[in-house]
Amino acid sequence: MLALERLKERFGPAVLHTASAHGNEMATVERARSKEILAFLRDDAETAFDFLSDLTAVDYVAYPPAGREPRFEVVYQLYSTSKQHRLRVKVGVPEDHAEVASVTELWPGAGWLEREVWDLYGIKFAGHPDLRRILMYDEFVGHPLRKDYPKEKRQPLVRRST
Repeated sequence: MLALERLKERFGPAVLHTASAHGNEMATVERARSKEILAFLRDDAETAFDFLSDLTAVDYVAYPPAGREPRFEVVYQLYSTSKQHRLRVKVGVPEDHAEVASVTELWPGAGWLEREVWDLYGIKFAGHPDLRRILMYDEFVGHPLRKDYPKEKRQPLVRRST
């Protein structure tokens, strides 16, 4: 795909891995340059990924090989409404510094998705204008979609005054 070629040409070693199978294009990029790369994909006339259709995360702690680094990946699903093509961009995020740049400046709709990833996985988005819980209540301890979150864990009882 043209987008993968443009990425490799423009960012070289910052593009860690690419794959293409059955019309599904994917690139793994360096975390330090992720926002720059995503901005390029949005603004470049050849790629024109003007729509962020999804943003989520994956926790690999329980998958072989155990203890895989980086533990997390933030996954961006991009779509070009004018070119009608898609691209999945992955960014590895280590457990000890679980943070990646926010893309709310690029796609304002990312705000809700980044809040969801923060709430459920504990990955912070640097520069997010309002990073707070979106699904769990404020007193909730931990991040329930992390694979090491205890399924039997009890949360504090919070009484709301009326």
